[in-house]
Amino acid sequence: MLFKLSVKNMKKSFKDYAIYFLTLVLGVAIFYMFNSLDSQQAMLEVSQSTREMIQLMISMLGMVSVFIAIVLGFLIVYANNFLINRRKREFGIYMTLGMGRTQISKIILIETILVGIISLIVGIFIGVFGSQFMSILVARLFEADMSEFTFVFSKDACIKTCIYFAVMYLAVMIFNTLTISRYKLINLLTAVRKNEKVKIKNPIISILIFLISAGLLGYAYYLVTGGVYELNTAEKMLVPILMGIVGTIGVFWSLSGFILRIIQTRKKIYLKGTNMFVLRQLNNKINTTVISMSVICLMLFMTISVLSSSLSIQNSLDSELEEMTPVDVNLYKTANLPESYEDSYTGQMIYTTEEQREDSKQPVSYTLETNGYDMNTLKDVIEIPIYAIPDWTLAYSLGDYYEEAKVQFSMLMYDTPEEVIKVSDYNKIAELYGQEQYSLNDDEYIVLCDFDNMTELRNQALKENATIEIEGKTLHAKYDECKSGFIEMSTSHVNTGIMLVPDSLELKEEWKEEQFLVANYNAETDEEKEQIEKTFAEAENNTLLNNLDQKGIEIDGMTKISIREASKGLATIIIFIAIYLGVIFLIASSAILALKQLTESSDNKQRYTILRKIGCDEKMINQALFRQIFIFFMLPLALAIIHSIFGIKFILSMMASLASEEELLPSVIVTAVIIGIIYGLYFLATYLGSKNIIKEEE
Repeated sequence: MLFKLSVKNMKKSFKDYAIYFLTLVLGVAIFYMFNSLDSQQAMLEVSQSTREMIQLMISMLGMVSVFIAIVLGFLIVYANNFLINRRKREFGIYMTLGMGRTQISKIILIETILVGIISLIVGIFIGVFGSQFMSILVARLFEADMSEFTFVFSKDACIKTCIYFAVMYLAVMIFNTLTISRYKLINLLTAVRKNEKVKIKNPIISILIFLISAGLLGYAYYLVTGGVYELNTAEKMLVPILMGIVGTIGVFWSLSGFILRIIQTRKKIYLKGTNMFVLRQLNNKINTTVISMSVICLMLFMTISVLSSSLSIQNSLDSELEEMTPVDVNLYKTANLPESYEDSYTGQMIYTTEEQREDSKQPVSYTLETNGYDMNTLKDVIEIPIYAIPDWTLAYSLGDYYEEAKVQFSMLMYDTPEEVIKVSDYNKIAELYGQEQYSLNDDEYIVLCDFDNMTELRNQALKENATIEIEGKTLHAKYDECKSGFIEMSTSHVNTGIMLVPDSLELKEEWKEEQFLVANYNAETDEEKEQIEKTFAEAENNTLLNNLDQKGIEIDGMTKISIREASKGLATIIIFIAIYLGVIFLIASSAILALKQLTESSDNKQRYTILRKIGCDEKMINQALFRQIFIFFMLPLALAIIHSIFGIKFILSMMASLASEEELLPSVIVTAVIIGIIYGLYFLATYLGSKNIIKEEE
């Protein structure tokens, strides 16, 4: 009997379950999709390093899934609470007819299990098909071979999803039982007539709070976009974060206190159609949902910022990767090793052998050849020395601007010697890289720098003081700004400074800091390049590098293939975690807003009945409802967008080497589409659900 009654109730309350069911299905589908990557990656033809990167991503997503499960758990309990409150009168009638609390709890238990099973089946079904598109996305981002692509079902992901959501449903069942046990019959029967008490706020105090809150937000925006100090520590970052939270709460708290009063003075607007009713309803809603609106706004802000920034990083890395990896390999080793030195990482004293010291004075190719490496596997080989003049430090380069720079950029190592390269040596590499080549007179030098923040710093110094004196030789900057260029390959523009000096400048042998080699692989096909790549990128399988390590001779470097794989891996991990968190936060925000609005529509049914009695037709009532829900959904989103403008700018400034504002527009468009689909879906479901609720007969 109870089972039949539960099924009947579900069919009758299908409209009420729509938002709840939608949230469950989306949660299950997304949870399955992101936890099924371990089975999908097995069919991708990738290198060992890329496979390790994918495994790292899967491990990180597994940890994030625990947090996601907690968020979804709270969301499901919150959504279920709406359904319980919606049916108080129904439960009161059951108790009037002689049904006990235990039996009512059993009915809710059966309904929860049925909804859970259906949502799990539908969600996993959608997730299974969605995960196939996820496989294609992973393959594209990691540039994997999809020739062996097949339809994959992840049993482990399915079991994990079922277990996590079973725990959530168990929490819901316990919550429902406790809730029903506290209800009294009189409260259940009169619940529909109870309204929240609305306190009218003093408009003057509200305006004052609004101005203070706006000021807090404005100052927080100022700090994160290059204000009075650098946000380079957790303590400093906490200040604008707290100001943003307090300012957001203050804005929503104060809105209901003066917006209505202001519009009431505009009689033509206030008295037109159902505007009076809509504005009063909104005023009451904002007044009673200050914390909820603030939390939703902050969650939307996180969604927009995280999605936009991560996608921008991906776009920026892709666009710069080809430019920043113009050759196949860079190799370098320390020059002029002393008899002993302190290890910068461990602090231990390192003692060198005669063989090590002699080798450090020779080019990289000498070390390779004397240890049995076949140099015929390389072509376009160029070798140059890189110098470090003890007296030519960053502080000396900045000159009179040094003191001001220390205040703005306190974390820089100003005592570090600059990298110095003769202009002819640089031009050899520049020609191979396809970069601009330079010429210098005997008394000139050029600063190469392509890292944005350091470029601004150096440009300011060059304008104020551009004269350098080395061993009695005076050099003047040929340009009053940095020129773009680099010698070491990377994922993006990270060259913080290279000094080009004329060939006539006498550079001492002891000033040599590194021996540097650039080259291409002497191969035509990707397979042949992969074989040569193993010589440098997989030391554990490489006799040459193992032999060098045994002798204490270190050759470091980077290859185009390894840089591209690492870059793709980093970007993909960032994107997947960002999308995972962003979509869940978006679903949570949208669901909370939807449930709040549905609760209001249920509580205010009688008010819509009064509108009908005073002559409003269904079209006017539906328009009033639509405007009310639209404004209710847009308020937190609008403030979140404003927050995001400054939040994204802060993120990009913190990750200047990985992203740029030029790559932001496509990311913002994609983010807007994602938000538009999910947020719009919840908005539409809320409007249709509320429309059906207010049409119900008393």
